[in-house]
Amino acid sequence: MYTVAFVEDEKDLSNLIKTYLVSAGYNVVCLTSGHEAMDYIGNKVDIWILDIMLGDDISGYDIIKEIRKQDKVVPVIFTSARDQDLDKILGLELGSDDYITKPYSSKELVLRVNNIVKRVYKEDNNKIIKYDIYNIDTEKRIVSIDNKEIKLTTLEFDLLLLFLNNKDKCFKREEILEAVWGSDYFGSDRVVDDLIRRLRKKLPKINISAIYGFGYRLS
Repeated sequence: MYTVAFVEDEKDLSNLIKTYLVSAGYNVVCLTSGHEAMDYIGNKVDIWILDIMLGDDISGYDIIKEIRKQDKVVPVIFTSARDQDLDKILGLELGSDDYITKPYSSKELVLRVNNIVKRVYKEDNNKIIKYDIYNIDTEKRIVSIDNKEIKLTTLEFDLLLLFLNNKDKCFKREEILEAVWGSDYFGSDRVVDDLIRRLRKKLPKINISAIYGFGYRLS
């Protein structure tokens, strides 16, 4: 799942765009000021959306300059209420990938994000899932850190994939049993607890939480 950092001081617009991006399958971090955005630089972000004019003394231009000091290639989309060629030119010179003028269509912004993600991360699309420090190759069924493979059993990998493809969704033990072991499995659902314990041990950065009285959730 790709992470979008959306920097916008209009909270209603921010919430609206977040809804559309989440529906399109993105993890979205909303930042409502230049200072918040500056503090967030350095975290894992796959694409930034920056409003040029923010409510404090830091502009989108200041933010992209700081981003580019740490990451030369992460995509950046500028948004602005001003439709001026100078803004677009300056944005491109500072390393932005796109520019969209307010008021814009939520669907159009999502389409632009989709197009940039497909272009920039084309080798990873549908095959590589990034979670924290882990790279999960869904085609080769390999989990690695810095090209060093972490050995998982078939059941462990199937369980991991179930959670990664349904992040933040709560699963009952019975649902995990059916998805991982199959509908013809007969036995105690406590095998789920044991498998999760083993997965946590091998991948300690995987944040699988036990939901009391219900089951498990990856966040």
